[in-house]
Amino acid sequence: MKGLIIKNTGSWYTVRTDDGQTIESKIKGNFRLKGIRSTNPVAVGDRVEIVTNQEGTAFITSIDERRNYIIRKSSNLSKQSHILAANVDQAFLVVTIKYPPTSTTFIDRFLASAEAYRVPVVLVFNKRDLLDEDDLHYQEMMMTLYDTIGYQCVSISATTGEGVDLLMSMLEGKITLLSGNSGVGKSTLINSILPEANLRTAEISDAHNTGTHTTTFSEMLPIKSNDGDGEAHGWIIDTPGIKGFGTFDMEPTELTSYFREIFHFAKDCKFSNCTHTHEPNCAVLKALENHYIAMSRYQSYLSMLQDKDENKYREAF
Repeated sequence: MKGLIIKNTGSWYTVRTDDGQTIESKIKGNFRLKGIRSTNPVAVGDRVEIVTNQEGTAFITSIDERRNYIIRKSSNLSKQSHILAANVDQAFLVVTIKYPPTSTTFIDRFLASAEAYRVPVVLVFNKRDLLDEDDLHYQEMMMTLYDTIGYQCVSISATTGEGVDLLMSMLEGKITLLSGNSGVGKSTLINSILPEANLRTAEISDAHNTGTHTTTFSEMLPIKSNDGDGEAHGWIIDTPGIKGFGTFDMEPTELTSYFREIFHFAKDCKFSNCTHTHEPNCAVLKALENHYIAMSRYQSYLSMLQDKDENKYREAF
C-alpha cells in the first residue's frame, strides 16, 4: 500500500494512504541501517510503501526516490544529518529583524542548502508591526539585498494579517516547507493561514530576545479550499524552530555554486579551482571590493568554507 508521510513524532510516522486512510507506522527491522546517515531515515513528505498488521498499524518497507529535500546537520554529536522535509515545491524561510533577530549567516546557510537540493526559497520577513522607522529601513535594505540576488522577499505581520493574503496565493497547489528560528512566528503565521490548525504559540523570552520552541515535530498540514470539496489544495510542512543551520556533506569546491552572485563572478577568476580567499586575479574578491557582492554574504561563504568545528551551528531548541 502506498502513502505519504504527513507527520513524524520520533519513532512513529503518520501515513496518509492513497485511498484516504491515516495509519500510524513504524520503520521495519533493519531498514534504518541501509546506509542512510540520518537521524530520520524517513521524512515528512516522503512517499512510502507500507504493510498493515492486525493491530491497525503498519510497517514502512520502502521509500520512493526523492526529487529533493532540505537537510541540515543533526543537533546531536554524531556525524549525521537531519532531513527537515522531502519532495517540496518551495520553502518559506520566516525571518525577523527583531524579536528575535535572525542572523544573515543563518539565512545564507539555509539558502545554500536549498540551492544544493534545488528547492526554491521565499524569504518571509515577519513582525513588521513591531518595527520602528529605523528597523523598517534596515529590513528594506535586507530585502533589497536578497531580492537583487534573486530571492523573492515578502514583508508581513502574521499577527495583524498584513501581507498574509499574498502568501496564501503562493501556497495554492504546492507543498511548502515553513522553516526558521524559534520565535519568528511560524505557528502564528500558520494559524493566520489555517485557523483550524490552532497551533500553540509562545511569547518571546525577554531575557535573551530569543524564541521559545513550541513545535516539537514536523507535520504536513492540508490547505483546504472554500469550495467545500474537502480535498487538500496544497500542503504546509511545519517544522520545529531551529537555532542554527549546519550544512551537511558540502564539499568546499561546490560551495561557490550555492551562492548565486559569487558563482556569477567566479566564472571570470584566473584559476578554475579558485577559493576566492587569496588568489591573484580573483574576480570574486574584485567584485567584493567594488560592492557587487555584499560583505555579509561573503562572510557567510567563508564561514561555510572554514567550518571545521563539528559543533558549530548545530544546536537546536
